[in-house]
Amino acid sequence: MKNTETIKDFYQRHGQDYSHAGQFNIYRREEFACHDTSLPPNRRDFYKISLVTKGEGILSYADKSIQLKNSAITFLNPLIPYAWGPTTEDQTGYFCLFTEDFINQNKAESLSQSPLFRVGGNHILIPDDEKMHFLSGIFENMLTEMQSTYIHKYDLLRNYIQIIIHEALKIQPPETKIQHKNAHARISSLFLELLDRQFPIDAPQHTLSFKTANEFADQLSIHTNHLNRALKETTGKTTTQWISERVVQEAKSLLLHSSWNISEIGYCLGFEHASNFNIFFKKQVGSTPKQFRQHEVVMS
Repeated sequence: MKNTETIKDFYQRHGQDYSHAGQFNIYRREEFACHDTSLPPNRRDFYKISLVTKGEGILSYADKSIQLKNSAITFLNPLIPYAWGPTTEDQTGYFCLFTEDFINQNKAESLSQSPLFRVGGNHILIPDDEKMHFLSGIFENMLTEMQSTYIHKYDLLRNYIQIIIHEALKIQPPETKIQHKNAHARISSLFLELLDRQFPIDAPQHTLSFKTANEFADQLSIHTNHLNRALKETTGKTTTQWISERVVQEAKSLLLHSSWNISEIGYCLGFEHASNFNIFFKKQVGSTPKQFRQHEVVMS
């Protein structure tokens, strides 16, 4: 697997100026010579939403390859390697790039858990003509807004992204044209479904059924090392990293949106002693649960 391509690498490879690139940018596809530029099968460190209004090509991600023709919208995230190979010269449309920090302001739920971005989700959708017209208008609005001096324009751009996501969720996914049998991708999908199924936690008495890599591997009837290799290959993260990140997300959500005390939150997340929860949370976040809760209350 090649190294992750950074957003700076992306701009430099396309001969674009990186000096003014921030956490969000939007472009027309024709500005990036999408007709003769193939993307290597790398992971990136940014999210990307593309609306293809004209042009054909093959987009490959995870264990799938789909031939796109003229009308399509794609959702790609930092966890999944993907590649693009154009097959026609006339390529038009839009794409926007953004980071997790830009879109995830409340610091609770990662966008990578969305059905449109998560591993095993539907990342390519085919809108009808009416939906294409509507989505093209949203992208045009974002292009205009990027040039404006409106003080809250990035809040507005975040809202435009949310509109695109919700409109896309209404669209049925296309049939996969080329299906690759990939055992590691299947194992990763099953693990992530099992992990997601444990959340959200709605009561202090509700504790996690599976807390360690060994417990997840046993539930999937595979060896822990096999599970870890599958996840590392398909997502770039280990089993323990996935579990820790999801536990941290839930911990942040409960600290922000529940009145449970810290011991209760730690217990339902698998920590019998509050001190262990404090150590884990501080290592992952950089502050104790109490400090995080107090800081966020003050900021709000």
